[in-house]
Amino acid sequence: MGCGVDWRRSFITTDMNPFYDSFVRWQFWTLYRQGKIVKDKRYAVYSPLDGQPCADHDRASGEGVGPQEYTLIKMRVKELKGKLSALEGQADGGVYLMAASLRPETMYGQTNCWALPDGKYGAYKGLNGEVYVMTYRSALNLSYQEKTPKRGEPECLLELTGQDLMGLPLSAPNCPHDAIYVLPLLTILMNKGTGIVTSVPSDSPDDYTALQDLKKKPKLREKYNIADEWVMPFEVIPIIDIPGFGDVAAQVVCEQLKVQSQNDTAKLAEAKQLVYLKGFTDGVMKVGPMAGKKVSEAKPVIKEQMISEGHALAYSEPEKMVMSRSGDVCVVALTDQWYLVYGEEQWQADTSAALEKMECYSEEAKNSFRHCLGWLQQWACSRSFGLGTRLPWDEQYLIESLSDSTIYMAYYTIAHYIQNNDMYGQHPGAIRAEDLTHEVWDYIFLQGPYPEGCAIPEGTLLKMRQEFEFWYPFDLRVSGKDLIQNHLTFSLYNHTAIWPAGDKNPASFRCNGHLLLNSEKMSKSTGNFKTLSEAIADYSADAMRWALADAGDGMDDANFETTTANAAILRLTKELAWMEESLGPTAGLRDGPPSTTHDKFFENELNIAVYRAKDAYDKLLFREALKSAGYDLANARDVYRFACGPEGMNRQLVLRYIETSCLLLVPITPHTSEHIWSNLLQKQGSVLRAGWPQAAEPDFVMQRQAQYIEDHFIPSVRKLISKAEAPPKKKKADTPPPPKITHGQVWVSQQFVGWQEAVLRALQGKYDASSNSFAADTVPAVLEAVKSVEGSGLNEKQLKQMAMPFAKYKMEEAQAGGLQVLDVKLPFDEAALLWDNLPYLLRSLNLSGLAISSTADSAAVDAAKTAGVDLGPACPGQPVVHLAAN
Repeated sequence: MGCGVDWRRSFITTDMNPFYDSFVRWQFWTLYRQGKIVKDKRYAVYSPLDGQPCADHDRASGEGVGPQEYTLIKMRVKELKGKLSALEGQADGGVYLMAASLRPETMYGQTNCWALPDGKYGAYKGLNGEVYVMTYRSALNLSYQEKTPKRGEPECLLELTGQDLMGLPLSAPNCPHDAIYVLPLLTILMNKGTGIVTSVPSDSPDDYTALQDLKKKPKLREKYNIADEWVMPFEVIPIIDIPGFGDVAAQVVCEQLKVQSQNDTAKLAEAKQLVYLKGFTDGVMKVGPMAGKKVSEAKPVIKEQMISEGHALAYSEPEKMVMSRSGDVCVVALTDQWYLVYGEEQWQADTSAALEKMECYSEEAKNSFRHCLGWLQQWACSRSFGLGTRLPWDEQYLIESLSDSTIYMAYYTIAHYIQNNDMYGQHPGAIRAEDLTHEVWDYIFLQGPYPEGCAIPEGTLLKMRQEFEFWYPFDLRVSGKDLIQNHLTFSLYNHTAIWPAGDKNPASFRCNGHLLLNSEKMSKSTGNFKTLSEAIADYSADAMRWALADAGDGMDDANFETTTANAAILRLTKELAWMEESLGPTAGLRDGPPSTTHDKFFENELNIAVYRAKDAYDKLLFREALKSAGYDLANARDVYRFACGPEGMNRQLVLRYIETSCLLLVPITPHTSEHIWSNLLQKQGSVLRAGWPQAAEPDFVMQRQAQYIEDHFIPSVRKLISKAEAPPKKKKADTPPPPKITHGQVWVSQQFVGWQEAVLRALQGKYDASSNSFAADTVPAVLEAVKSVEGSGLNEKQLKQMAMPFAKYKMEEAQAGGLQVLDVKLPFDEAALLWDNLPYLLRSLNLSGLAISSTADSAAVDAAKTAGVDLGPACPGQPVVHLAAN
């Protein structure tokens, strides 16, 4: 495959490897001594089948999902009627409908309670003789949170449907009504919350719309046996004042968006987005003891008051469904175990500072790390069984798999000294695992003193310390973007704790997406799957690497295209054949130093390729590197070969091209580059040790000259010739044959004038080179500048119609080429450039003659008038061209 790997440093990361086991025990002792690990009861995603917390790497699905905290509002049933009468005598503490809410501060505005008519519910034993009506799923979660008599065994006293609950009178905490009633809501999700939803139509668009539907539709009430007195007397209760929406925000927004019913799901989603965020951040309470306080301030106070008074319970469940690798659906459990105190104020600050100094190669990745540091809190680092190292101070627990692999990069630096070339650590050499005491690890990694009575010679330990100091801080860690939320952030946290001086923090993390195959997710079941060995066998290592480099940069999923890999085989083969031919005696190359304009253009393209490829590799942008070193440079060579014509290419430049191309592509096609270096160029040593090619500073003005010739002038004139020589669409009997264009006359303009000059000068003032962008008020500035132009002969509307497309075009050009493209003059002499390239232009355009003049030349202008040529459209970079036949 072309990878250089030091296999001596291979190791496995479980307690099967006694050396790595010793290393992890030392790491956790170090963290424990610093107070970074504590034992406490916390909510954690938990596998009932495994009987332990389910960390990210223990999950079949739901990686990154954490506990979602709710407040369970206890809504007491005032009358046990219908099917609930069976609970008489079984609920000394009362029967409660348990509504899961994220907004306990809104309970002052309750008008009713919702249940799903065909939903399945149960009446479950709670604490203190209470009975809770909720779904089984939520009751199971609650049973693991010490709020039911038996842990993990919710005891169902009565099975119910939502229809059994309709019309139950409830006493709701903080509600101004003596009784509210259970009503039907068809949009309740039974896999979230408890299946019971409290209704606050003043601040919930869903609640407001559903209540209005019931009020307006007698047949809907009749369908679910809903009495009018359960619905009609209840009006919206103002409880929160939100700037811009008033104190009945849900009603105001629903009316503004013209929401007609519960079926207007898109409008309701928009309404919720408008109300909820603004309500929490800017809303002010109007009722209750927290009246006058902002909602964000009142919410936690009201929540704690309700819980302490017995009107509510704290409750958590997974944010989304989590499936363990054992195959069971996880819950949230209150677990007594060991936690790493991620999120602790000073530790978080140190880690955030380390992140800001670290290279992440994209702002998207860095923002993902910042987000993770913002929410990540105490992390359960222990479990009861599985693979891993035992906690050294509490050996009934194992260290979970994400927590024991956070600083193993340090272990890489010394693994070959202690593992005796055995990745499993089962065949020790001179150093035994029991010799690696905490003091020994301190000596190697923390500059500790040489331990008394140490079984390992100090000279050996000194070498290990020196090797660690040589490699650390490590330059780069490459990993998947899905590990930002755990492994990589944990790694950063642990580095700042183990080495608090900050001199060992990671230098960079490069995060990538997943790999698609031909734009589809790889899957064995569909057959869209390919292993590395299969890809190498199908395409060769270098063609596979070429396609991988071309697959994409950044954090988006890369796409390996088999057509690209196949094309790479052909491209590399043809390139090798051309190099062999060019190095042969009959290559027809021109000797002597580079001297022609095209020599200089090509030499500059070589310099640019070296510059841009280096910049791309430094940023780990392999597609960009391939574009510069592979595609663009080869295209420049092809243009140069054609431009040189019968005189041939310059031998020095061809040799430099072969060597430069070889060196620039070493990271992508190492085998091909090694062959070119050793066999074609007959260089000594390996290309891997040849170093980066030397190059002069690129001349981007010269590149613009070359682009002007190749990308603009020649294509535009060819199009004019093709149009002039095209036969008429409708031929008549006496229609002469189309002319054969043989000559051309070109008029170039030296400077933008009039409204074009005004546009460019306005754009110059609004362009920010550091961000390569234009200010928000650029368009008004351009329009204002155009208005001030005098003598154009155009009215304001005409100027605007002409100026805005030109401004847009120049803004796009500037974002591609920088500030220089906004100059009112070209940075080169356009006429002189065309004269210098005249033989090439005649050959490329198949013309016999081409005259070049300037619009500043009065004689040339007079000649244009005589020929009936309008020179008005001429501007820098866009000359006027007149064609003629024999």
